[in-house]
Amino acid sequence: MAPVQVTKYSGETEEYDESKLRRSLRSAGAEQSIIDDIAKSVRDELHEGISTQKIYKEAFRQLRAKSQKIAGRYKLKEALFELGPTGFPFEKFVSELLNRHGYETQTGVIVKGDCVNHEVDVIAHKDEEYLLVECKFHNRKENRCNVKVPLYIQSRFLDVKKNWTSQPGHKNKTHKGWVVTNTRFTSDAEIYGKCIGLKLLSWDYPKDEGIKDLIGRMNLHPVTCLSSLNKQEKSQLLDKNIIFCKQIFDDKGVLKKADINPRKINTIYKEAVEICNHNH
Repeated sequence: MAPVQVTKYSGETEEYDESKLRRSLRSAGAEQSIIDDIAKSVRDELHEGISTQKIYKEAFRQLRAKSQKIAGRYKLKEALFELGPTGFPFEKFVSELLNRHGYETQTGVIVKGDCVNHEVDVIAHKDEEYLLVECKFHNRKENRCNVKVPLYIQSRFLDVKKNWTSQPGHKNKTHKGWVVTNTRFTSDAEIYGKCIGLKLLSWDYPKDEGIKDLIGRMNLHPVTCLSSLNKQEKSQLLDKNIIFCKQIFDDKGVLKKADINPRKINTIYKEAVEICNHNH
């Protein structure tokens, strides 16, 4: 096949790489035969300058016809963007991610620094370890976190840490700063974070330990993955603090509490169960 240039979300172009499509379908749990079918179908649709978004939509459309569960997992990246437009559901999402790692968390806390007070997105602690977590939510995937973000967060963290370590009994505890984004960091931001010991967590960083890996491992698929929900219904659930498919899986009644149309409740519940079910 002759090389075809595709247009990315940012407007940049790059050569189409089928292995990327195959990889994302595989990580969503698609079987080899489904991957082959979709890859062939996308190949037939290719033309010079086609948008990556159109390729994604075509793959998603076909996946959805074959398996809602796999389609929901494939939609993960888009589903994180749908946690917007405010960053609040994303903060709740990050908080729950840390809860699953055994941390106790609080969101939207005013914390006293040595010099000034800071509003911190998530404070987490476990045993002798304290985390100050800043969440950077973006509505568009081309918005990366550049080096200014960890630079700024590091200075806030140091101000808070100075105050924390002056508290009785805090001297021997571990204090760490985190920055979490639903998109990506620039390579400068990653290098700086590594250099100063600031933990950076993005869609696919650190390798094999990014948000996409943690969601799959911990079964924390956001409700925005569910294709049986329309935009309005997703908002209703997020407004009621129902952020994860697992919450619906655990208690179907939360759908009623969020004023979801009773006729749709069983369909939505069934899809949530499918996505939460680990067996591909």
